[in-house]
Amino acid sequence: MASADVRDELLCSICLTIYTDPVTLRCGHNFCRVCIDQVLNIQDESGVYSCPECREEFQERPVIQMNITLCNVVESIRSTEQHQKEITRICCTYCIHSPVPAVKTCLMCEASLCDGHLKVHIKAGEHVLTEPTMSLEKRKCSVHKKILEYYCTEDAACVCVSCCLIGKHNGHKMESLDEASEKKKKKLRNVLQKLITKREETEERVQSLQESRRKAREKASGEAERVTALFIDIRGRLDDLEKKIQSELSRQEEQRSLSLSDMIQKLEIKKAELSMKMRHIEELCNMTDPLTVLQDPDTGDLCDPEEGGGDEDTGGHDKTHDVDVDGITGTLHAGLSDIMTYLQTISPAKPEAADILLDVNTAANDIRVSDDLKTVTWTGITQDRPEAVERFQDWSQVISIRGFTSGRHYWDMEISRSLEWMVGMCYPSMDRRGQQSYIGYNNKSWSLYGEQWYNQYSVVHDSKEIRLPHEISSNRLRICLDYEAGQLSFYELCDPIRHLHTFTATFTEPLHAALWALDGSIKIL
Repeated sequence: MASADVRDELLCSICLTIYTDPVTLRCGHNFCRVCIDQVLNIQDESGVYSCPECREEFQERPVIQMNITLCNVVESIRSTEQHQKEITRICCTYCIHSPVPAVKTCLMCEASLCDGHLKVHIKAGEHVLTEPTMSLEKRKCSVHKKILEYYCTEDAACVCVSCCLIGKHNGHKMESLDEASEKKKKKLRNVLQKLITKREETEERVQSLQESRRKAREKASGEAERVTALFIDIRGRLDDLEKKIQSELSRQEEQRSLSLSDMIQKLEIKKAELSMKMRHIEELCNMTDPLTVLQDPDTGDLCDPEEGGGDEDTGGHDKTHDVDVDGITGTLHAGLSDIMTYLQTISPAKPEAADILLDVNTAANDIRVSDDLKTVTWTGITQDRPEAVERFQDWSQVISIRGFTSGRHYWDMEISRSLEWMVGMCYPSMDRRGQQSYIGYNNKSWSLYGEQWYNQYSVVHDSKEIRLPHEISSNRLRICLDYEAGQLSFYELCDPIRHLHTFTATFTEPLHAALWALDGSIKIL
């Protein structure tokens, strides 16, 4: 067994047990893969990553690398310890009075031997000695009950001498057990190395997706804060507008009240004058002397009630004292218009840069998708991906994970060494095999097609091709989508940027980015 000091060096500082699938951080410290993954998953919430042992901090989630040397050391020690434990449990068959650990097992005698009994054991050739074991039946032929000594390569079976000479394996190619075992170990090591490489690629892809998720969370958090601040600003401006309108209403109310009070006072004076005239007339009407009635100097203007008023008409409803509804409405509309202008100034309606990730489950088997899901490369070599109903079968195509159902978006791409290429958008319901699965050659997709053999470029939808009147000199392109307006536009990213074509349609399904490349690659920027 390993010494205590060496074994201590093989203990994970998180679980305090011997390493299981050891991996290494950039700082050089080792941990069990499961242990460090759990720690980093917890640190994902805060976005601050550090080594549990030395506390070194990392700006991003650190990439963990498999420590192959340490894996081999740990596996060797585990195997040795397990073997020693098994040996210590096997006792000598002939020491019947007290258990004595066996040092060898004779396959011929089917007995385990201690040092003492091993010295007197028959040394004949057929007596094969091995490390102490209790699995004797597994080491003998089930037909001839003889020791398994050879490996039949045709039947992939361990056989005895009789099987080779007179049994059903007669005439077959044979190898010694050691030789066959070494060949199988070599194959297993190759398989192991491939699995290690695939797992590392998977880890890198997970890291990339986690980074994309972190950036998406940060962006969403920033947008939430921006929207909150915007609504606080809008509420403040609405409050100011409300105070302005309320103040104007109060001013008009006060002005109207003063005007009505003045009119009431004038009418009260007029009322008093009328009352006095009424009393004088009543006195005259009660007199018996006709001469006094006729000669009264104040009755000349009282005989005709329509005459002598002299005062302005104060009856009816005077609209000049009503609230200025039109003015208040105009102030409200002007204020709201100012707020809308302000919002357009700080948040113009421009396309949003889209984060496009490619969906490996849709990728044809002759193209490779990069670990960050941003680049598609034509290889012409099958990638041995599992069968999937969404995978393209006849064309070297792939579509994006994300689909757009609203808004204005754009994304850029770079084309490298591709003799033919096609970029565009499609519905997820587009066929995945046959001519109808080719981007642009159905009514569910729109594309820009480049054929650099002849410097010919065109746009395609529903199998209708429109040849562009000029060549595309830049290897960088942009796609812009305005979903509600039903517009899909293509641009060449030259100086200045050049518009190539705009499709107009009524979109009815989510739209996914779609790429096709021949003998080259396309990278989402």
